[in-house]
Amino acid sequence: MIRRLRGVVARVLFLVFFPLLLIAACATPPQPPAVMAGDPGYIQRYIGWLIEQEIKRNHIAGVSIALVDERQVLWTAGFGYEDVAAGRAAGAQTPYRLGSIAKVLTATAAMQLAEEGRMDIDRPLADYLPGFALRSRFTASEPITPRNVMDHHSGLPANFLRGMLGEARPFSDIVTAVRDEYVAYPPGFVFSYSNLGVTLLGAAIEQRTGEPFDRRLRRSVFEPLAMHDTRFESNPAFKVYDPEGKPIQPIPLRDLPSGGLVSTADDMARFMRMVLAGGELDGHRVLRDETLAEMLRPQNEHIALDLGLRVGLGWMLSGIDIRNAGPVASHGGALFDSHSLMVLLPEQKLGVAVMSNSAAAQDAVKRIATETLKLALETYRGIRQPENGNAATETGPAQMPLSSYAAWYDSMIGLVKVNPARDALDAEVMGHTLQLRPQGDGRFGLRYKLLGLIPVHIGAFDGLRVSVRNIDGRRVLVGHIGEDTILLGERLTPTPIPQALLDYVGEYEFVDAPDGFLPEHMAMRLEDGMLIGECSLPQMPGFLLRIGLQPISANEVLISGLGTGKGETIRVLEGEEKRLLFSGLDLRKKTN
Repeated sequence: MIRRLRGVVARVLFLVFFPLLLIAACATPPQPPAVMAGDPGYIQRYIGWLIEQEIKRNHIAGVSIALVDERQVLWTAGFGYEDVAAGRAAGAQTPYRLGSIAKVLTATAAMQLAEEGRMDIDRPLADYLPGFALRSRFTASEPITPRNVMDHHSGLPANFLRGMLGEARPFSDIVTAVRDEYVAYPPGFVFSYSNLGVTLLGAAIEQRTGEPFDRRLRRSVFEPLAMHDTRFESNPAFKVYDPEGKPIQPIPLRDLPSGGLVSTADDMARFMRMVLAGGELDGHRVLRDETLAEMLRPQNEHIALDLGLRVGLGWMLSGIDIRNAGPVASHGGALFDSHSLMVLLPEQKLGVAVMSNSAAAQDAVKRIATETLKLALETYRGIRQPENGNAATETGPAQMPLSSYAAWYDSMIGLVKVNPARDALDAEVMGHTLQLRPQGDGRFGLRYKLLGLIPVHIGAFDGLRVSVRNIDGRRVLVGHIGEDTILLGERLTPTPIPQALLDYVGEYEFVDAPDGFLPEHMAMRLEDGMLIGECSLPQMPGFLLRIGLQPISANEVLISGLGTGKGETIRVLEGEEKRLLFSGLDLRKKTN
């Protein structure tokens, strides 16, 4: 399965644009001196040392961790600070924003209703959500179901941006707010992560139970598990920290079911123990064993475009590099101001949760969680990880002429422009250049081109290969590590652009600026026959998102590509002012 690929790809494709950070962050840290493996105390000493290193290196304020098996808490601890200015240390009872780990809890509540016969996860979601409807161009497709939502194959847009950040609003408002939006794909077509979908599922849970979502979760999950410090909250009253370690206030979040979970290491230890014990903790049954088995079963093995990616109901089953331990179930939580990760090994009955109050902690929490479980496997189960067998990149002739690869490609980080170069390909992305070196098997190895000129070796690229493959009539970009594969993007073909749309090329501003993070730059460009959308945020310096745009009429444009955030519709408003509507946002072309 795809145990290493998604983690490497997600980390490298972001950090490659900051080469100095990449070199510093991607190497596995050396073991500290005077520590012997083989006893439980080793885990605490080594991981404690590792956490302290990550805190210093990444300007992280605080980190808490919980390691459990199905019978007991093996270790909980805090490092750094819950509140730096007050000198309050982080601990096992420090509250954190856990972001998208909320989706596991929302799926748990939905499956409880399924056990009670109050929700059939294979019936239309609209049956449980009066007033819910989206536009669709896929007239022959099946209806969206709760199962589709929980395994991220609903085809719903990734988000509904209007009102999502900056102001605490009822999340149930989006049920009617999205009526003018289009689905991006037919259900069951391709994995496409959707916060919107899980938030709508939370609204359906409210409708079926007649209770506010947070109260329902508190009564059916948190109270039975004695998770007394866990809640869903839009705007928690504690400090978080920006990438430089400066204190900031949490950004209010509307979509509680998909990202509004607040909890502690102690409480998440209890939740993980319940899952590992088959749905029961201290005599309180939260889920049946067979229900948990279904949640942890891969739901998408029949979907060709998903390649090696596997996902359960609420749980991700790919992306964490732990070998020889059976399935790895996980979910991360990434917000602009906080990061967390929960990872379980169901067959080995081990689990870990790592949480941080800092914007700079995303790579750190994954490294900490993965290293902790590897050591726990060795200490408690006698299972060691195999040695890293990635071979050095060996060049060879390409199977097809390099010129045949020249094109625009969609990717998980936006547009990539590929051009043939001397004995290799150059891939331009976000103002940086990667060299793609033929491997002789239709695959390409990667190097970073310093200043766009000098190819340099970066260890995190070792073993990572990319190729172009035909799947279901599409030319897709595939990532490989060993036998593991993941969809990285799609080759794009520029389509004819209606003359009227050319008048919309230019810089844009909001008609009515929403709350929350505001882009400092928005534009529509025309390059080499391709319409391109651009957006940058002041909170992410150096990150310029560029997306391909596919006109389908004079007044509708699709975001090109496959997967999360792709296939979504931008509508054109005709009139004296040039305006675009996207995800509830109203954009106006600047006149100067």
